Amino acid sequence: MPNSNAEALIQIEGHIVDSDLLRDVFDLIIGSGGRFEIKDFVIGRTNTEVSLALVKVSAPSPERLALILNVLSERGCFVVSERAVQTKSSTKDRTVPDDFYSTTNYRTEIRLNGKWIGVGNQRMDGVIVVGGGKAVVKKLREVCRGDRIVCGLEGVRVHPEFKDRERDEFAFMSNEVSSEKKVSIAVEKVAEQIRNRKGGLLVVAGPVVIHTGAADSLCRMIRGGFIDGLLTGNALAVHDIENALFGTSLGIDTSAGTPVDQGHRNHMRAINAVNKAGGIKNAVRKKILKSGIMYECVRHNVPFVLAGSLRDDGPLPETITDMNTAQEAYARQIKGAEMVLMLSTMLHSIATGNMLPAWVKTICVDINPSVVTKLSDRGSSQTVGIVTDVGLFLHLLANRLCR
Repeated sequence: MPNSNAEALIQIEGHIVDSDLLRDVFDLIIGSGGRFEIKDFVIGRTNTEVSLALVKVSAPSPERLALILNVLSERGCFVVSERAVQTKSSTKDRTVPDDFYSTTNYRTEIRLNGKWIGVGNQRMDGVIVVGGGKAVVKKLREVCRGDRIVCGLEGVRVHPEFKDRERDEFAFMSNEVSSEKKVSIAVEKVAEQIRNRKGGLLVVAGPVVIHTGAADSLCRMIRGGFIDGLLTGNALAVHDIENALFGTSLGIDTSAGTPVDQGHRNHMRAINAVNKAGGIKNAVRKKILKSGIMYECVRHNVPFVLAGSLRDDGPLPETITDMNTAQEAYARQIKGAEMVLMLSTMLHSIATGNMLPAWVKTICVDINPSVVTKLSDRGSSQTVGIVTDVGLFLHLLANRLCR
């Protein structure tokens, strides 16, 4: 490697030993063509104390150094400097300067007016807008001309969610869960987390919940006061209402598991009935809809958001077909959530995961392990996966919570 002519001093602190983060940082530096030199290292004396490392990073060029620092910033490393965060004005709505800082879902602070301040509305794939002594994350489409946008890495620090031995609450689970015995153990732990939570529990669910006969279990949890919000699409609501009105889901008898004559019409009949009533809530008030997940949500004042898609039939009156509006509705519902339970819906789960800050406990239940993998690959590293049938999972979970 040629003699380095670009270098920076970075700091990283936290449970960096237990989590293997320090080794990961060193591997990234070397793998990116740089070098490191440990200038100071204070290791936590107990399992609760954090460690701190000061590391000089060298690279053959300023451009290479910038690339390395960008990668390291996502691991919680920040450049040691007394300088304030750098901001530039947006010159046009929905646009930002080319060197804008792209946010992660980890807790973030910026150095402003000589002190570190927290960034609000934390989420991945946004930009930081500074104004009035405060900083918030905005999506690109929300940026207005004149907004002061954080640019570069100086004056920005990120705090990853470390998984040390004592605080890794979901260490009992892995993406390899497959046997009924292991599922029951995982369910017991999830139930314990739900009982002990202090914030809201959101459910992100797909129509498989209905197809697998798990609607009754989810209804029990709603009646028990365990669910604080439902994020889903048109399909779950339609097939839930179809099941409540006609006893079928996609034309299949949910009790016998056999096709019903002319059953393929039933989901359209369900949409038609709700349209005539003037919406789901009106269908409940008029006693047209007397059971099911949507019924329980209305009866127990559990807010729900139905986000539409290209394949929707109807859709139902409450389904939001404008994607930007649907995203905003999801984002509003997510605020204040402590836990999110994702049930067999890849697209809605990934979409929700992209909006969640990393400190929200996220559990994804799906028969397909690649769904959990995709969530992690797309930045939702806090997600814990339980690979099993969602019907079995909800049945066991409702029994634990509602017994």
